[in-house]
Amino acid sequence: MTITVTDSQPVDRAAEILTPEALAFVEELHTRFAARRDELVGARVGRREAAARAGRLDFLPETKDVREREWSVPAPPPALADRRVEMTGPASPAKMAINALNSGAKVWLADLEDASCPSWPNVVDAILNLRDAALGTLSFTAEDGREYVLRTDAPLAVVVTRPRGWHLDEAHVLLDGRRAVGALVDFGLHVFHLAGPLLDSGRGPYYYLPKMESHLEARLWNDVFTYAEERLGLEPGTIRATVLIETIPAAFEMEEILYELRDHASGLNAGRWDYLFSVIKYFRDAGPEFVLVDRADITMTAPFMRAYTELLVRTCHKRGAFAMGGMAAFIPSRRDAEANAAAFAKVRADKKREAGDGFDGSWVAHPDLVPVCQEVFDGVLGDRPNQLDRTRDEVSVTADQLLDIASTAGSNTLQGLRDNLYVAVAYVAVWLSGNGAVAIHNLMEDAATAEISRAQVWQQIHNGVTLADTGETVTKGLVARVLDEEVERLRGEVGPEAFAAHYLAAKELVASLVLSDDFVDFLTLPAYELVV
Repeated sequence: MTITVTDSQPVDRAAEILTPEALAFVEELHTRFAARRDELVGARVGRREAAARAGRLDFLPETKDVREREWSVPAPPPALADRRVEMTGPASPAKMAINALNSGAKVWLADLEDASCPSWPNVVDAILNLRDAALGTLSFTAEDGREYVLRTDAPLAVVVTRPRGWHLDEAHVLLDGRRAVGALVDFGLHVFHLAGPLLDSGRGPYYYLPKMESHLEARLWNDVFTYAEERLGLEPGTIRATVLIETIPAAFEMEEILYELRDHASGLNAGRWDYLFSVIKYFRDAGPEFVLVDRADITMTAPFMRAYTELLVRTCHKRGAFAMGGMAAFIPSRRDAEANAAAFAKVRADKKREAGDGFDGSWVAHPDLVPVCQEVFDGVLGDRPNQLDRTRDEVSVTADQLLDIASTAGSNTLQGLRDNLYVAVAYVAVWLSGNGAVAIHNLMEDAATAEISRAQVWQQIHNGVTLADTGETVTKGLVARVLDEEVERLRGEVGPEAFAAHYLAAKELVASLVLSDDFVDFLTLPAYELVV
């Protein structure tokens, strides 16, 4: 196997990361693991189709022994013992990385996935920024002369890096002419360059693992970690990983996923937005009982979401792993104090629910929300770093409860349809410009919310949903008309130059996704072809 890197998008300082030794390591990872990745991602199709035909999923009978046996994950390393508030955001550009590190959060989820458009400049720049941060040299000077540097008056956030999911490829790294696995490129370059300095500081290397659908996919990551530790001379268990339970099949394999990661396991996260997308995707053609109400109506107290989060806390604390809460996506306004007050109250209530349920910490998308989350978890934890001792033995969740979509309060409306199409186009347009974290109407949107939006529209068309407020049936014709109207609305909001640059292409892509007879697994797959 021969590795090559294309230079169609040259990146400043890329040679510091794309060294012969680092690329050789990435090649080794592909030689050993790429074929298994291909097999596991391919197996997802048959599993989904079988679940849709049956109209259900269930806990695996073949892994019953894992769920019933006594075992636990290792104690957390000192740097990860307290995770009460975690800041999320992309690792490129440097300004955002510095703001996240300086935010006062205990942890920064440095995102190379849903909050990042994986253009080649972004991929390389993210690794450079993370390496510079680990070395303490990261800085940035804005065009207006403002300088951004790492703070020295308080601890920086501990970095937990999220590589791309198993389904994404990297077009600029080729193995015998074939695109590399994005996750192996991200992880390989990161661990090769950063394992040493992170270990020296006692702060890693740590990872968040996204989009997995089975414990076998977790087993693959565990084998990758084990090989990397052996190859780089790291002690077994040095690498620690937190898994996002953000797909419905993974919700039925939480214990097995922790077990497969063994000494590398650190915790699980309730990735709520991708979880909703996965529910729609998995059961999109399984009947009207799986049609979700408008996204704005789905709260974390919906029965099926409540079952999901309760099971996650119970599973984690039963096995000595961290249970991490979901995203507070609100972006404070500089002009609307009343709206801010209402939004902060909702964020505080959401975090109080999580802390009260036993979560060890939670996510925020903006530095201004760090004190809110901190205050809530301080009130529950006090001087304790976490609440792993709260095992929630009273919780018992069934398969039927996890799949009880029909009990969700709410409805499908024309306004909900409009909102979905607006968000999908607005997000994709900015993603195509190279930015994966987008503020839309004071909410930080990433790929997950765009995925929910377009998937929900597809589901409504193919199930002939009747809109509660107008009585109309959702058809391709209705969706095409509303899409045109929402795009015209965006034209007036963003101006002609920005609109011409990316919004027409975004409209075409969204139209192809929601109006197609076939369902595209991830919108980032066709979108990626437009940025490479």
